[in-house]
Amino acid sequence: MKRFASLLSALLLAVVLPRATAAPIKVLLVDGQNNHAWKATSPVIRKILEDTGRFTVDVATSPLPKTGAIAGFKPRFADYQVVVSNYNGEPWSDETKAAFVAFVRNGGGFVSVHAADNAFPEWKEYNEMIGVGGWGGRNEKSGPYVVFKDGILLKGTLPGGGGGHGSQHDFLVVTREPKHPIVAGLPAEWLHVKDELYHRLRGPADNLTVLATAFSSPSQGGTGENEPMLMVTRFGKGRAFHTTLGHSVEAMNCVGAATVLARGVEWAATGKVTQKPPADFPTADHTSSRK
Repeated sequence: MKRFASLLSALLLAVVLPRATAAPIKVLLVDGQNNHAWKATSPVIRKILEDTGRFTVDVATSPLPKTGAIAGFKPRFADYQVVVSNYNGEPWSDETKAAFVAFVRNGGGFVSVHAADNAFPEWKEYNEMIGVGGWGGRNEKSGPYVVFKDGILLKGTLPGGGGGHGSQHDFLVVTREPKHPIVAGLPAEWLHVKDELYHRLRGPADNLTVLATAFSSPSQGGTGENEPMLMVTRFGKGRAFHTTLGHSVEAMNCVGAATVLARGVEWAATGKVTQKPPADFPTADHTSSRK
């Protein structure tokens, strides 16, 4: 009888008491050099993540470019579960690059945001993490072009530079891997606010899964192809998420872009996504933004 009473008490406590919340995920946001307005967009990235209640965010800002001080830039990657890059600038020192590669290879998460895929064209492991990238002298030696056609991911070997975009405009993001945790439960198609639609990205594309694409319309200066917008790769034991969205504060304030960023950071860190799609997520016909 006593055993039954004890069991009943334990069950009642389990029902009445709230479940312990998961510990926040520790994020390191890297910035400091970028051909984009990182001083404006980094605070937005931080707010997007912290507003979910799922993350704590520290920022590692590199020294000013062309001062020679980049050699002393040595973030403590191992203190975090995931690194988010809003960086596109000078190469890091060999020591810092080795520490970053070890961090991801041993199970750390990595997230590349927009122009971070322009960075480090000569760094083999970095390009393996992002899958494909643009600019910085990338060409056919960097790897194939990647596009989505007739339900198939195609890798093109044509010569030419990597990276480009037409005029900024609203565009439809189309889910290609609806069962992946980052996009599971989101609309099959949703309208993203005015942004740069990257095209002709190229790279090693090893272990690359394209989660979503957008049609690069020739009427907007595009390629006429379904270009990758959201991607994931595996690197050793680590996971990497690559979003091309987010040229400006306005683009990052798109509820769709903000949602997939936060979900992508959680997946890169843990392999799972616990965040529910917000009620104001954009539809195929309407954009949705927050200030």
